[in-house]
Amino acid sequence: MKKSLNVKKLSEWGIPFQKKFFIAGPCSAESEEQVIATAQELSRHTVSVFRAGIWKPRTRPGTFEGVGAEGLKWLKQAGKITGLPVATEVANARQLEQCLKKGIDMIWIGARTSTNPFAVQDIADALKGADIPVLIKNPMNADVELWLGAIERINKAGITRIMALHRGFATYRQDRYRNQPIWRVPIELRRRFPKLPIICDPSHICGNRKYISEIAQEALDFLFDGLMIEVHRNPDKALSDAKQQLTPRQYGNLIKNLKIKDISLEENDFNEKLSLLRNDIDTIDNNIIALLGKRMDDVKQIGELKQQNKVSLLQPARWDQIVKSRIDQAKEHSLNPDFVRDIYEHIHEEALTIQEEMGKAME
Repeated sequence: MKKSLNVKKLSEWGIPFQKKFFIAGPCSAESEEQVIATAQELSRHTVSVFRAGIWKPRTRPGTFEGVGAEGLKWLKQAGKITGLPVATEVANARQLEQCLKKGIDMIWIGARTSTNPFAVQDIADALKGADIPVLIKNPMNADVELWLGAIERINKAGITRIMALHRGFATYRQDRYRNQPIWRVPIELRRRFPKLPIICDPSHICGNRKYISEIAQEALDFLFDGLMIEVHRNPDKALSDAKQQLTPRQYGNLIKNLKIKDISLEENDFNEKLSLLRNDIDTIDNNIIALLGKRMDDVKQIGELKQQNKVSLLQPARWDQIVKSRIDQAKEHSLNPDFVRDIYEHIHEEALTIQEEMGKAME
């Protein structure tokens, strides 16, 4: 039986927005003057909610961990001056209670917290009886079930203004992004719950301001409902996440240049061409599945040979050869080598699993 969520559409939240929902503000509240001035500058651009981190969960001690509850007054004052709703992150029930007491308009649960069901449940228990929008960032690892579990816990507490916030995932591979977008995870969440609002946090995905515009546009191309972007008056002097913050002017230009695309187009020529290409893709996918089936049949035969000759399942030299040759082939076909490597890592893992299960059955 398919589970359901009792969530309101963004248009029912009571917060004005234009086409898309934009949240912006500094990674951290650093001073009253910084918070208020940043909010005033941002209010001249398209923004739905002003954000600032009050408590900062840092990986290592000795770094700036936020100003604490004192910053809630600054945040609330900034909202009063600009007329913008204000939001901050909470990591536990005590922080939530302080936000509710100060009248903070919206809170979000960070990736480190959403990874821990015990922490999320404590916050959910403290939310009972409250009427406040809650944004829930994806967990650190790419686990749609864990993300959904955090959403369900908050929903069961009676919160209906819920939004999923995609901020990327920590992986072992380091490339241009701080956290990998792994778009298939939020897309799967959207497939299961099409009414659940989802926005993207390009700042934390990128970790570098020069990539933010491309990730922001990708998110809108994938029909995300909006963005959360970190904005600082002087990013290079920021006390946290300096490299990934924009100036208010840069933010304004980014929003102005985003292209918001339609979900569909009612033109016969377009639809006919699209239908032909989709049919072609369906045929190709059928062939891919059939070939994967044949590949795994060969894997089973190899597994039998390994078992009969008492040879280890993992053959590092062969795996290294496969990786290098498939990446070379990817380049020849103008495919992203990382994409092809990801595919073959999954195929290799499944092949080893099949051979392992065969070995158990033969014992």
